[in-house]
Amino acid sequence: MRLERDVPLARLTTIGTGGPARAFVRAHLLTELEEALHHASADGLEVVVVGLGSNVLAADAGVDALVLRLEGELAEATTSGEVLAAGGGATNAVCLHRARAAGLGGFEFACAIPGTAGGGVRMNAGAYGREWADVLTRVLVSTAEGTDWLAPSELSLSYRHSELPPGSVVAGVEYRLERRPVDEIKATVAKLVAQRKATQPTNKRTFGSVFKNPLAELGAGRMLELCGLKGHRIGGAVISPKHANFIENEGGATSADCVALMNEARHRAREQYGVALEHEVALLGPLELAEPST
Repeated sequence: MRLERDVPLARLTTIGTGGPARAFVRAHLLTELEEALHHASADGLEVVVVGLGSNVLAADAGVDALVLRLEGELAEATTSGEVLAAGGGATNAVCLHRARAAGLGGFEFACAIPGTAGGGVRMNAGAYGREWADVLTRVLVSTAEGTDWLAPSELSLSYRHSELPPGSVVAGVEYRLERRPVDEIKATVAKLVAQRKATQPTNKRTFGSVFKNPLAELGAGRMLELCGLKGHRIGGAVISPKHANFIENEGGATSADCVALMNEARHRAREQYGVALEHEVALLGPLELAEPST
């Protein structure tokens, strides 16, 4: 295990902001991951996995934690029968490619989610009416105490939420998919990709969706659009003119700029609709949202 110190998280996140991680490890093997978790436990460090760096906003002051990225064997994906097996660091794009090549459908929705298998489990990611809970069969979870397979029922999966054990890392995932013609899979993916490009700022630096959709008639994006927030700017960060539930880094943005925009968005949603929006993005380090005022 090679441990690095003070690695800037701005280089590892899709939004391109964030200060240094106290410790950083690229784990290629399960044994390296387990060693890293033992190290973090011995030093009393929180463990954070960055994956592709989406769905993450790291504090400008840095993160006092062991930050992990899973690579090598922990980022591979293979198929056997109707099962797609993936390392926790396997990107959704790689998983979808392997599934399509094997004529396995049911994972097409993940083409809209720029993340990894492990990240998908942690937040029960979803898009276009499907989510991880629909395709998961079991999850390989590592902690400082060891590694074991867990069933989805043990994770209490709900909308954008799981109850993984504290300090745990998703080392592997198995999906149960279904036989489907390759051309049909390609057509579905092409349709979803075109829809995503038409409605989301896919060519901008963002961390993905900012807020969870509330239990209300309006989704978060539409609600914030009606609050007049499209194009609203603080520092180098701007609420996307294309989709109001995204924040773009237009150059020189800080995580503090992003948090200020999030606070303004929550304030307006509470003021106009009486809704307290919950953030979907993971906040790392000393970052905290203010309570929305009315």
